[in-house]
Amino acid sequence: MKTRQQATDGFYRHLREWFTAFLPRQRGAARNTITSCRHTWNMLLGYVAEHHHVTVEKITFAMIDRATVTGFLDHMQDARSWTASTRNQRLACIRSFFTYAAAAEPALAIYLADLAALPRLNGPAAPPVKYMTTDAVTALLAAPDPGTRLGLRDQFFLILMYDLAARDAEMLALNLADIDTRRLTADLLGKGSKPRRLPITTETARHFDRYVAVFHPRAEPEAPLFYTVRNRHPARMSDDNVARFIRQHAATAKTRCPDVPARTHPHMLRHSRAMHLYQAGMPLALLTEWLGHADPETTLIYAHADTEMKRRALEKANGATSQSPLPAPMWHDRDDIIQRLCAAV
Repeated sequence: MKTRQQATDGFYRHLREWFTAFLPRQRGAARNTITSCRHTWNMLLGYVAEHHHVTVEKITFAMIDRATVTGFLDHMQDARSWTASTRNQRLACIRSFFTYAAAAEPALAIYLADLAALPRLNGPAAPPVKYMTTDAVTALLAAPDPGTRLGLRDQFFLILMYDLAARDAEMLALNLADIDTRRLTADLLGKGSKPRRLPITTETARHFDRYVAVFHPRAEPEAPLFYTVRNRHPARMSDDNVARFIRQHAATAKTRCPDVPARTHPHMLRHSRAMHLYQAGMPLALLTEWLGHADPETTLIYAHADTEMKRRALEKANGATSQSPLPAPMWHDRDDIIQRLCAAV
C-alpha cells in the first residue's frame, strides 16, 4: 500500500505533467487556457490546504474529493460572484486533470468517478450571436478608400478577414507566404497553434496582389502580412489598431447603410461570415472545421441564432402540406377502431 508521502508525490507529478506536457503538447491548449487552469488550481490547492489543515505540499488525491470540490466551488461562487458559466469552466478544468491522471494511472480512476457525479449548473441562456447582414458587410468593406495607402490596407484586411472568417489573432499572425494565390488558399494558425488551410476567392486574391504591390514590394515570404512601422522598422500590427480602424470604417458605413451595427468589433466579421456560410447551406460539421473550433458544440450558436432559416423551413413545410394534403388517419370512418382505442385507455 502506498504511503501518504508516495501518494503526495504522485499527485504533484501528475499535476506537473498535465501542465507541462499534456495541455500544451498533446491537447494543444492555448496559452490563455493554460493560464486559466493555473489560476483554478492555485485557488483550489489553497482551499484544500486550508480545509484539511495541511500545507500545500502535503495535498493528496484523496483530499480532493467530491465534498471538497463542491465546497470550493460554492465558496468561490459566494466570495467572487462566479457565474454558472465560470463555475462550470472551473469544474471542467479540475475534471480534465483527473481524467488525464486516471488514463496515466488506472488506479486513480476512483477519484475521477467520485467527481463525475458533480452536476453542472444551469445558468441564463447565452445571448444570441451578433452578426451583420450581407448589406452591412458590403457597406463596411466599401468604406475604406483604396486610393490611399492606409485605405488599401484596411480594405484588404477586412476583405480577407471576412473571406476566411478568421479570428483577429489569426489575421495578425499571417506571414506573406501564408497566402497562395495560385492555389487560392490561406494558412491560418489557430488557437493552441493548430494550423488549418482555407480557400480564398479569386476576387480576394486580386485584392491581395494589389496590396502586396504597395506594402511588400520586396516580397519577403516570412514578413508579417499586416504591419505598422515603428522606429523605422515594420512590426506586426496590433489588435488595438485593428479595432480602431474597424470602428472608424463602421461609422462611415453606417451613414450609407443603417444595418451596420452601432458597435462593430473585429470578431463580428467572423460571426457574420460564419452565419452567411451556414445560411448558404454549409453543414455545421464543415463549419466547425472552417472556424477551427475544438468543440463542435461551439458552432451550434449559429444554428440556434438563425431564426430566418427556421422561418423559411417552416414556410416550405407549410407550402408542401398545403399542396399535398396529409393522408387520412387509419381510423377515419372506422368506429370499431375508435371504440377499441378508447376501451384500451
